[in-house]
Parts: sequence; structure tokens; C-alpha cells
Amino acid sequence: MKHVYPAVFHPEEEGGFCVYFPDIKRGATQGETIAECMEMAEDFLCLSLYNMEEEKQAIPAPTNMKDINAESEDIVTLISVDTGDYRRFYDNKLVKKNLNIPFWLNEKAEAANVNFSQLLQRALKAELNLAAD
Repeated sequence: MKHVYPAVFHPEEEGGFCVYFPDIKRGATQGETIAECMEMAEDFLCLSLYNMEEEKQAIPAPTNMKDINAESEDIVTLISVDTGDYRRFYDNKLVKKNLNIPFWLNEKAEAANVNFSQLLQRALKAELNLAAD
């Protein structure tokens, strides 16, 4: 699922930035440069939302950027993440499924060297309208 949330990059006295999301109450992240902060912010947001989805918690609506009370030196920007991409990349453990097919079909498939696992994955992705990876 794709999400876009505002992030606040607050400059630190000793250098770098603290990055927080007004809508995500799970903490904050930081970095030395804007580029590093962007990467850390994406990771933080994606993992926070992924965990909320896994815990069946309500995902908060993103605050409108113009409604964020930021200090004058703060940078407010949008961060976009896709928890579906994260899930497909990291939560890719295999699950064993038992199924029944007619004997004659099994014989023909084995004779044709069909990989049942790959075939089932492709069929499920097609049935669920998921992109083939």
C-alpha cells in the first residue's frame, strides 16, 4: 500500500538533522545530510507503517503540510513509501501448502517437468492481479 506523509527535518545544534513525522508517534530518526535524512526517513516511515499494518492498528491520515507547526529553520517535505514493496522484499518466507489434483493431471505435469511451486505462485499473482516479480 502506498503512503505519503509530511516529515519535519529539524536542524540539530551539533550538526545534522532530527527527522520526525507529526502523524507517526513511534519515534524519530536522524542523519547528517539531507540525502541521508531522506533515506532514513523513508526507512523509518515504511517500517512504522508496516508494523502498524501487521499489528492491525489504524493507519493515521496524513496531516496537510500547511497545518504543520514547524519552526522557521525546519524543512517540511513529503516522504512517499510503499509497504507492499517492503512486504514483498522482506516478508518473502516460503509457506508450505498441501493441495489435491487428479492423478492423471499430476502424471502429465510431472512428465512435462512442471514446477508446481512456481506455477501456483504465478497463478495466484494472476488471480489476485498482482505484478509478476
